[in-house]
Amino acid sequence: MMLKLFTRKLQRGLLVMGSRRGQRLKSIPELDEEDKDAGKLPPNDVKKGQFAVTATKGGKTTRFVVELDDLNDPEFLELLEQAEDEFGFGQEGVLAVPCHPEELQRVLHGGKVRRASTEW
Repeated sequence: MMLKLFTRKLQRGLLVMGSRRGQRLKSIPELDEEDKDAGKLPPNDVKKGQFAVTATKGGKTTRFVVELDDLNDPEFLELLEQAEDEFGFGQEGVLAVPCHPEELQRVLHGGKVRRASTEW
């Protein structure tokens, strides 16, 4: 599905470039709703090399923006394994880990991570 979405976006980009050179535009079928959902862009606070994670436990949920390098941290990987056990592997959207926000902050080396919002 992501390949289909990528292909359509690439085609559109090439058509726009071609139209600027005086070539005729061809029509491309519109994306269906499923394609649009699959291609949601990350929020503006999530930059290249980062991803969003929510820490959810005890009725409190906090969203964090995490560096990809943290995927090498054994404690963070343990939290991801707990998330797989509790929520399954096929989570959509922001990745949720089953821990208190303070625990995730500690695992991510207290300050290396940016907290995007306090409540979600």
